[in-house]
Amino acid sequence: MQIGGQLMVMTVLAAGSGDINNIINGIAPNWGPFGSVGQQAKVLIEVIMAAAILICLGIAIWGAAKQRIGATALRDSFSAEQGKGLIIAGLTGVFIIGSLSTLFTIVYGMAI
Repeated sequence: MQIGGQLMVMTVLAAGSGDINNIINGIAPNWGPFGSVGQQAKVLIEVIMAAAILICLGIAIWGAAKQRIGATALRDSFSAEQGKGLIIAGLTGVFIIGSLSTLFTIVYGMAI
């Protein structure tokens, strides 16, 4: 019984003191110098970024399905190559959108 208690303590320590807001705010930009933007504008930008990330992930999933179906079921190498391109495009889009706030902050800092 003591082993289970230690496991529970270690699990709680590994989880840290964060909550669900840390995960939800993960894609929200760190506003930095753009902190003076109104609250409604911030929410609108966060919603647009979240929608764009979902679209990019959808493109990557569609590409994976197209690659898998093209390579195995249809024996179509052109479809498989298109799938690879869609996977790369979707994941690149997710990376770029996720790092936009950092890029804007760097560009703004260089302009000052």
